[in-house]
Amino acid sequence: MIPPDDIEHRFAFHAAPNQEKRDAHTSVRQACRRLADHINETCPDGREKSLALTAIEEAMFWGNAALARQP
Repeated sequence: MIPPDDIEHRFAFHAAPNQEKRDAHTSVRQACRRLADHINETCPDGREKSLALTAIEEAMFWGNAALARQP
């Protein structure tokens, strides 16, 4: 069983405590956006393109979660 405090940490809001963290979040979002734009412009529409864009969204989420959840 996962400890309750771990569940609490996973689902809590983690505000960026300083400008450095806010900038890191912005950097991750911007890098993912550039890749998403490239995939959108380069790849034909279809299931594979949709999955690629979803994977980029997931990468952005997990990258920002890593930044937010660590002290």
